[in-house]
Order: sequence, then structure tokens, then C-alpha cells
Amino acid sequence: MRKFLFLTLLLPGAAFAAGSDTTSAPSTPKCEDGFVYDSGTDSCVQSSSSLIDEGERIEALREYAHAGDAAAARVVLSSFADQTADAVLTYRGFLARKAGDMQAAMGWYETALAANPDNLLARSYMGQGLVTVGDFVGAKRQYDEIVARGGKGSWAEIALVEAITTGTTYSY
Repeated sequence: MRKFLFLTLLLPGAAFAAGSDTTSAPSTPKCEDGFVYDSGTDSCVQSSSSLIDEGERIEALREYAHAGDAAAARVVLSSFADQTADAVLTYRGFLARKAGDMQAAMGWYETALAANPDNLLARSYMGQGLVTVGDFVGAKRQYDEIVARGGKGSWAEIALVEAITTGTTYSY
């Protein structure tokens, strides 16, 4: 009964959110072994190369994570100049969660959120992790934070609503 009530509170927002988001899943990795695609040279380069920017690194990281290649994702993660950046911390949490280390994952997400409370992706991933362990109250807290911080209609909100309503979480 509690889950049903919880879901009815979320579903009206989910219907609106699904129609307003254009974010899609990342494409298949264009490179292998932690290399990153450089659009300027139309080639794969080492993730530490100065030819690529942080945006290209993040996209490669998402691609590797979505493809389930944790080793390549870790190579890309290690190439970020600022290892304390909230995006880096978020993906460290994501990789820990996917490896089944929920305690480490929550620690990384909490550190990412301490660095940037408006990190909607960290909130969504944290909420998805909470769903996997059955903590729907904690997941709802993260959902509320996402909405309160302007994330209504974002991929972060939609993914968390889907996780809460279906139990399915995302790999990117």
C-alpha cells in the first residue's frame, strides 16, 4: 500500500517529464580500451591527451559505462585533471554501485553532492541505488531534491521516476 501511494504521487510528474526530455542514451563507444574519440582529428586518442576536452571525456565515460566496460571507464576517469570534480566523484559512485559496492557508491555520491548540491545526476544515481536496496523513502528524497533544484523534466528525474516505478535502473 505504501509503495502504491508513493507511486501515485510521482506518476503525474512522470507523464509530463517524459514528454519534455530530449536526452538519449549515449552511443556505442567509438573507441576501445579507454581511448577517447577526438572530433578534431577524427581519431581515438589516449584519454589523457590534451587534444580532448572534459566534455569529450565525460561523453566517452558515459559510453563506456553504458556499454558495461568498467575498466575502460576507469581509465577515462583517471585522466581527469581534477579528481575532486563532482562529475568524477559521481561516476566513481556509479561504477562502485554497478560493481555491487553500495556502501562505497553512497560515499562517492555524498562527496559529489557535498561538492555540488545541484548535481542532479549524482542525486538520480544515488536514488537509483537506494531503489535497488529497497529504500524508496530515500529515493523519494532524492527525487524531491532533483525537482526542487530545477530538474523537472531532466533525464535525472525521468530515470529516477522510472527506477522507482519499475525497479529498473540505468547503466549510464
